[in-house]
Amino acid sequence: MYLLKPDLHSRRAFLRRTGQLAMTGTALPMALNLAALGEAAAFDASDYKALVCVFLYGGSDYANTVVTFDDDSYNRYSTVRGGGADQTAGGIALAKADLAATLLKPTMALGGGRQYALHPAMTGMAQLFNSGKAAVQFNVGPLVAPLTRAQYNGADRKTYPLPPKLFSHNDQQSIWQSSSPEGSTAGWGGHLGDLAMSGNANSLFTCISVTGNAVFLSGDSALQYQVSSGGAVKIRAVADPGVYGSREVRGVVDMLIRQSRGHMLENEYTRVTTRAIAAETHISAAVAPTAAAPGGRPLNTAFPAENPLADQLKMVARLIAGRSSLGAKRQVFFVSLGGFDLHDNLITQQSALLGKVSEAMTAFYESTVELGVNDKVTAFTASDFGRTLTSNGDGSDHGWGSHSFMVGGAVKGRAFYGSAPPVSIGNTGAPEDQWHVGQGRLLPSSSVDQYAATLAKWFGVGDAELARILPNLSRFGVNASRPDYPVDLGFMV
Repeated sequence: MYLLKPDLHSRRAFLRRTGQLAMTGTALPMALNLAALGEAAAFDASDYKALVCVFLYGGSDYANTVVTFDDDSYNRYSTVRGGGADQTAGGIALAKADLAATLLKPTMALGGGRQYALHPAMTGMAQLFNSGKAAVQFNVGPLVAPLTRAQYNGADRKTYPLPPKLFSHNDQQSIWQSSSPEGSTAGWGGHLGDLAMSGNANSLFTCISVTGNAVFLSGDSALQYQVSSGGAVKIRAVADPGVYGSREVRGVVDMLIRQSRGHMLENEYTRVTTRAIAAETHISAAVAPTAAAPGGRPLNTAFPAENPLADQLKMVARLIAGRSSLGAKRQVFFVSLGGFDLHDNLITQQSALLGKVSEAMTAFYESTVELGVNDKVTAFTASDFGRTLTSNGDGSDHGWGSHSFMVGGAVKGRAFYGSAPPVSIGNTGAPEDQWHVGQGRLLPSSSVDQYAATLAKWFGVGDAELARILPNLSRFGVNASRPDYPVDLGFMV
């Protein structure tokens, strides 16, 4: 049950902080001063902004999502992926003729005559790109520091550290979301919430997941509030008119839940449960179709049916519509779609999945236009990792770097950011192999930390706070003598 998870998280946080303060002993004033310093770093928001992370679980195949289209690159792609003669489909290669409708038309042409199209199922996303409302970040992935292929293959990993546990689903999901492997307790979305929550009238509605628990939204202070695509999840024994058919029983249950206790931990549990009940009431009123809550409004944008990602994004849109009644100035959301671990059936299954992504994100952007916040809401994609360019027969295997989408009115759209990777399998001895680590696995040319920093700066985070949110960021940018890895990737206004 979704509602129980943030309660448990809050209780764990309560116990952790209690233990931390207990261990400080005579150093307690110092501990309190450090906490106050963290609060002082929070920024004050006078307007509204929201970030929406769209996570594609399983590792999205980059080569058939943002597909190289110019003849030279396409022919290389088709050769590696088993395409047919005359640029027809074959193996796990898409036919070039099928890509014409989703050809991307950037305002500035790429060097070397490079061209790209999106998967044929992504017509909506292609239209967003070509109308200036979406952009593509090339080859982004986890990096501890800038890295070359020679350094990756070298023996001295202390000098050139790698992200831990590469190619592992659970760990790379966690590293994308938190910069640490599985078991991490806080993510960079949650740390954004730590800074933003003091500016919201109700801090509980700062970080909201519509897809269950995710480390991305857990902060040191910010809690991730979880809802379903149908809205806030109720405690049935309190919400139902009668428990076991009896209003008297319901009244007793309500009393037991809310009454004060003699034990500190029991009282904390009571406090969290009472807060959850109040939050459910508040959320339910804010997202009501009639928009009865002050500051709310109905949502008329049509979202596609039988699309779980669209259902989640529709709930995000409804929560944004009710932002005034929720007292929110800054919010971070998390939604997801699974099924991208396509070691086989890549051609048939990826088409359906990417169609859902495109339809859902297109409808979501249209909803932000309806609500008048299209320049205040930015959605972006992420995934465990990219996949190999080579085929394993009917699919592709675990990779590293991948391409991501950014969508919103504040995105500098109709553009590609970062370096377009050469089409190579990484073991030919050619110069372009430097961006591959074998089998066409991309060595990221932009890090998750840079990607996140670009979004965070638009969100309102100052340069001084970025290093605390993104622990590897200090190794990138001009201050680290790496202007080729800028802190700000430039895709936000």
